[in-house]
Amino acid sequence: MSITPTFDLELLRSFVAVATHGTFAGAGSRLQRSQSAVTQQMQRLEAQLGQTLFEKQGRGKRLTEHGHHLLRYARDMLALNDDAMLALRDSGSGGSLRIGSPHDIADTILPQVLSHIARFMPDLRLEIEVGRSPQLMEALHRGVVDITISTREDATLEGFVLRSSPTLWLCAAQFVPVPQQPVPLILGDEPSIFRRYALEALERHRIPWRQAYTSSSPTGIKAALRAGLGVTARSMDLLGGDMRVLGEKDGFPRLPDISYYLWVRPGSVNPLVRQAYALLKSGQGREAAERRATAGGRRKDQAR
Repeated sequence: MSITPTFDLELLRSFVAVATHGTFAGAGSRLQRSQSAVTQQMQRLEAQLGQTLFEKQGRGKRLTEHGHHLLRYARDMLALNDDAMLALRDSGSGGSLRIGSPHDIADTILPQVLSHIARFMPDLRLEIEVGRSPQLMEALHRGVVDITISTREDATLEGFVLRSSPTLWLCAAQFVPVPQQPVPLILGDEPSIFRRYALEALERHRIPWRQAYTSSSPTGIKAALRAGLGVTARSMDLLGGDMRVLGEKDGFPRLPDISYYLWVRPGSVNPLVRQAYALLKSGQGREAAERRATAGGRRKDQAR
């Protein structure tokens, strides 16, 4: 009876890093290893499997069919390992939960989420990662965070809409658009969803615009707004007392609402992660029911 070989999890971790970053050098930088060390690891993994996992694509690497097949298993195996390690390591301290949040709702939605968790799981240690939605989703898939709030949709993940907010045209309180002149836009860089909403709306209504300022963070966007450099499209969470909203009467088209999703790490079996996620989901359900009941009561009062 032959014994099935056992995967080396460190080889799988390097393999997932190469698949994520597209090069051995990029994976080495992420893992703090040399490119040659990563190359040797991938050679060992391919030798163990008897299959080619990568093929050249320009200066980078892309997965072969066998590589794509292994990637699904590798992520699940690493997630299970990391879940077990975290659960056992933290078993005496109440455990830990790693939460991701976009910058623009770190002062609004995130505190409500943290407060809800802390109320029902007071011994749980919370670790917060604030970043941009695309990077947070990547971190979730890699197992760097356990749950994340994000504006990005992903049909492969388990999650729900935490909140939907209006997307507004914002400017400084003292800012006045100049008629017949291109709209001076304050934009996030790619792949900002608010940038896409703004440009699509202006192009659709044939409203001329110019890029007055660009920033990769909401902090930079807010600074440019307060300086009166122009107009931006953002969620209402960015609105401050020194800003105002521009609407259709000002010549600005309506924008789509933005939805903030709460996603849980795929394949997570950590009971603390599942408990926190279920807690937040049930809490969201109760809040939605209360909002519907309140709205129904208002309609009845108005009908009398």
